[in-house]
Amino acid sequence: MTCLTGVRVLDLSRVFSGPWAGQMLADFGAEVIKVERPGRGDDVRQQGFRAKDQHGAETTETSSFLAMNRGKRSITVDIAQPAGQALIKALLLQCDIVIENFKAGDLARYGLDFARLQATPPRLVYCSRSGVGQTGPYSHQPGYDPIFQAMSGLMSVTGHEDGEPGGGPMRTGFAVGDITAGFYAVSAILAALRHRDMVGGKGQHIDLALFDAQVAALSHLAMIYLVTGKQPARLGTASPITCPYQAFDCADAPIMIAVGNDAQFVKLCEVIGQPELANDMRFKTNPERSRHRTLLVPLLAQVLKTRRVAQWYADFDAAGVPSGPINNFAEVFADPQIVHREMLMHMPHPSAGEIPQVANPVRFSASPVRYDRPPPLLGEHTDEVLSQWLALDSEQLAALRQSKVI
Repeated sequence: MTCLTGVRVLDLSRVFSGPWAGQMLADFGAEVIKVERPGRGDDVRQQGFRAKDQHGAETTETSSFLAMNRGKRSITVDIAQPAGQALIKALLLQCDIVIENFKAGDLARYGLDFARLQATPPRLVYCSRSGVGQTGPYSHQPGYDPIFQAMSGLMSVTGHEDGEPGGGPMRTGFAVGDITAGFYAVSAILAALRHRDMVGGKGQHIDLALFDAQVAALSHLAMIYLVTGKQPARLGTASPITCPYQAFDCADAPIMIAVGNDAQFVKLCEVIGQPELANDMRFKTNPERSRHRTLLVPLLAQVLKTRRVAQWYADFDAAGVPSGPINNFAEVFADPQIVHREMLMHMPHPSAGEIPQVANPVRFSASPVRYDRPPPLLGEHTDEVLSQWLALDSEQLAALRQSKVI
């Protein structure tokens, strides 16, 4: 048994945030049906790099789709057609959860919005993940991750300072807003399920905005502004509240050092052969080190350049000083800790042979994460699901296919 055995999810979402949430629910044991457009499917089937089969030939499967959709069955339904809408409504009668990320109001055109569906079934947890939410002056706008990295304040604190080489606001290297909203969605869905099962037996609507989620995720940085009225500085790899807490160049490559308290700073100074720095009143406490970072950082940088990353890392590790190399992905997946934790796994795939997957990081002691389905081919399970869930026979399926409903 897994944590969500018996829970059924209809995933109407596309691209990253909604599918990411659906994949996590599938990992935790839910039965997830992904609904896609006939002929084209999820937009990310056309985004990313093509996976290759066992003979080295490119397939139609993209890295983006493969990253977000394991554990699901794919069906194709045209929800613009009344017959397609009827299929979705019939499927929802057997579901606990629906996930969608259409623009606010779009699903109302098809009678598939929460207001129309909340009575049937009343136990349905309906999660809407949109760019800016279901209400407000921007609610009509589509939502994409880089827009909300910019608007949320994230880019204002990411990157090097103005005046430095490459200075200015910078987007993070992945769709952090989408993934963050996906995590919030999973938490909210599980909380709503708990409420349904403990209080009254009814589901509810979850209105989750990517914009809101990214602002919330800025947490302590946003609080710096709210407490002081001052914009946190852009400091590259450094922290505005802790020092030393940044990357330093070594003889061969950079190393990240994250000294979290005064005792660790003492150990750092001992390892680099500069114990007197720990007794300097300008550096004795974290507030003083942060205040005098422009003095301290160059002193540390000068010493750290004298040895290779592996040498410093080994010595820091032995002394209990938090540090780590700045890995590329080849180094990440060869890292002995990542290997030990089995964060890279492989799954058989119907067209791409065996595909790599980044594992779910959660380790349950009694109900393990489930990996029983690779990311599906477009519409791979349409007949299977509609016959199993709705008892449609071959003639009915053929008629739906003839009219391009599926």
